[in-house]
Amino acid sequence: MIILIINGPNLNLLGVRKPEQYGKESLTDIEKWIKINATPKIKKIIFFQSNHEGKIIDIIHELYKKIDGIIINPGALTHYSYSLRDAIESVQIPTVEIHLSNIMDRESFRKTSVIKDICISQVFGKGKKGYLDAINILCNYKENQL
Repeated sequence: MIILIINGPNLNLLGVRKPEQYGKESLTDIEKWIKINATPKIKKIIFFQSNHEGKIIDIIHELYKKIDGIIINPGALTHYSYSLRDAIESVQIPTVEIHLSNIMDRESFRKTSVIKDICISQVFGKGKKGYLDAINILCNYKENQL
């Protein structure tokens, strides 16, 4: 199984931005940890981070025929990006939405996700471990499709 893990705006600042909220590890540290700890069912993980909505949409369009699943932490795009929602919905690739923090315990605007309904699952509040949960959700979903 080949998966694309997308991290959106400001996630390049992990370890710097609000470490009490998001942790002290950098995105690079988390990506290395994911590679080491991901299930052996994963043949390849492609990591992508951008602060630009259009670039995130472009990578989905570019890779959708080459991947089996998407894990996306859209950052603030979660709350308003209908173009991101349309991109995910258009390619019909199983997608899991993830957030490091518990978005339900934060500001009221963070509780709204415009992509939740088109994703197979949503994981939040588990820190970096949430990425492994998302990988396992994708694997189980794909196995049940066979």
